[in-house]
Amino acid sequence: MSGFTTHVEGIALWAPGLPGWSAARSALRGETGLQHPPAIIPPPMVLSPAERRRAPQTVALALAASDEAVRASGQDAGALCAVFCSAHGDLPVIDHLCSTLVHTPLLLSPTRFLHSIHNAPVGLWSMLTHNGHANTAVSGAAHSFANGLLEALVLCETEQCPVLLTGYDTAAIGALRHTTHSEGSLAVALVLSPRPSDRTQARWRWRLAAGCHAPPDLLSDAARALGGNGMSPALPLFETLARNNLKALTLPISAHQALHIDWSLPCREQLLVGRSDEISLV
Repeated sequence: MSGFTTHVEGIALWAPGLPGWSAARSALRGETGLQHPPAIIPPPMVLSPAERRRAPQTVALALAASDEAVRASGQDAGALCAVFCSAHGDLPVIDHLCSTLVHTPLLLSPTRFLHSIHNAPVGLWSMLTHNGHANTAVSGAAHSFANGLLEALVLCETEQCPVLLTGYDTAAIGALRHTTHSEGSLAVALVLSPRPSDRTQARWRWRLAAGCHAPPDLLSDAARALGGNGMSPALPLFETLARNNLKALTLPISAHQALHIDWSLPCREQLLVGRSDEISLV
């Protein structure tokens, strides 16, 4: 089968009911449920106190997931290319700007306007990590995660360098609830590499597939509870990562094309499986 090979080096997922990959992995396996009470999105401690207070929810979400994935990969954040994706951008900030324009237009905040720009989180991440490499902000409506993943995979293959992929979305508020469907908060992140290492957690063989494809079903109650978020199309991929079930996935990137991913175990885990039938992968 034709295609390209990419290795997953770091994994992260953050939602108020699943604060971090350790909690998310158990819940996506069906072993536990969502955390109660929900956790508060951690403030980005790398920012100064004043900037931390002004940072919107999308920035806090994106930075929390990005930091966890980079730490898990063992990579230097300053050496990574980056792709950030979001279906809707910062809906609370956009709602605030629109409301201000209607009621008190002379009080429109330049800082709030900057935070509304779609590439604000990846731009801030680049500055905070002193990262001078290429970065991209992607939006593709309901297919935003799959298009962001495709962008990251292509960048990893063509540049032969590790790439951080981060996806995030928050809830629609105010008048936007009548036009935009997104509930709760969810951020996911992956560090992808063209070469395996001792941090490799999965190996993918991927290619584009023509035709109309339905999105994969969600398997766990935890994933279904997050299904209303704009980044929820990422959840089938993260369920497969959590379960280590090597299930091939096809993620729609448009009405006419999809991204097909075949899975295999990292080499060290293949060797363990060959030694003993009693070894289970965790």
